[in-house]
Amino acid sequence: MTDLIDELQWRGLIAQTTGIDELRAAFAAGPVTYYCGFDPTAPSLHHGHLVQLVLMRHLQRAGHRPIALVGGATGMIGDPRTSGERTLNPKEVVAEWTERLRAQIQPFLAFEGENAARLVNNLDWTAELTAIDLLRDIGKHFRLGTMLAKDTVARRLASDEGISFTEFSYSLLQANDFRELRHRYGCTLQTGGNDQWGNLIAGVDLIRKADGTGVHVLTTPLITRSDGTKFGKSEGGAVWLAPDMLSPYQFFQFWLNTEDADVIHYLKVFTFLPREQIETLESDVREKPWARNAQRALAREVTTLVHGAEATVDVERAARALFGNDDLRVLRPEVLADAVSHLDGGPAVVGETTMVDLLLTTRLESGRSAARRTIASGGAYLNNVKITDEDIVVRQADVLPGGYLLVRKGRRTLAVAHVRS
Repeated sequence: MTDLIDELQWRGLIAQTTGIDELRAAFAAGPVTYYCGFDPTAPSLHHGHLVQLVLMRHLQRAGHRPIALVGGATGMIGDPRTSGERTLNPKEVVAEWTERLRAQIQPFLAFEGENAARLVNNLDWTAELTAIDLLRDIGKHFRLGTMLAKDTVARRLASDEGISFTEFSYSLLQANDFRELRHRYGCTLQTGGNDQWGNLIAGVDLIRKADGTGVHVLTTPLITRSDGTKFGKSEGGAVWLAPDMLSPYQFFQFWLNTEDADVIHYLKVFTFLPREQIETLESDVREKPWARNAQRALAREVTTLVHGAEATVDVERAARALFGNDDLRVLRPEVLADAVSHLDGGPAVVGETTMVDLLLTTRLESGRSAARRTIASGGAYLNNVKITDEDIVVRQADVLPGGYLLVRKGRRTLAVAHVRS
């Protein structure tokens, strides 16, 4: 069996630790209870959280005990950002988002067995913490110089906006979470992104000073593209894990569009495919990149991990239907709506229309003569059926569920027309 640390290093999932040899020895000695925190500062987790969930799953599969913490308390404050002060969300919103995040986390971990996972909310103990308790029992172990030296705090202090005491004190609450989980469940390891290193180390220091005990920290690298740019922006923003914020089809397409230079790294980080399979896909990228086997494997694995196998089957079927000859009517209405939601269209079609009209309405052609030439040359398709008669009238029977007509010019240029009844 491959050593756990070696496996995580090969996959690019380790940036810093409090001591790699000590952590390796702790893993070898028996089950380690570890935790990662997720703050509900948005109604969904995103690609950055996905790295942490994958890491947690690797550790649990190796026999260790996970605790997923949703920050019902810390989410009401927010970790300081370099870009400026956060807007404090109402308590009711934070509570709602907390429940959404809990539901998103659950499928990634096993909650039965000898190393069953736990889901906790730090509001359960933070709500009972008085200001005097915070200052006496926690604050006295923090040194102002150390807190001011943190990169994010230093940048904010140098900005015109500065930093509020609320955000400045965030690290005290997170450090107390680590201490509380050690007392309650014997937790001795915290994981997180490398940008959280300062907050994670604050917990290590608090436990050492207050309890005289050593604990561990492990951070993952921030994922970037091969050109050094930030990874993880879809056309509309973050790569959200919630299907109501980024549909499974759009999610699948995001991973499918990964560049050749990045795809093997992402396969290592975001999937559980074995080394041998990833190495085979790496050969495919070098020898037959046009096949895009690695990208298809990445999109399939990550979509299944986040949205489930059924959703993956649906989106792959939808992709084949959009760009092939498959019958679009075999798609469930919601899957079809998802698949065409990103396509360009035009004004809604009302009343009788022809293929020439559809090419103009969807802006696939700019003039009637050009539209007729496209049809005559065999380059016009309605719902994947080639249209050769420019005067053919589109019937109600041609309209797909949801009121859609899929219009294609050539092999790859797609648009969707909306039919208003």
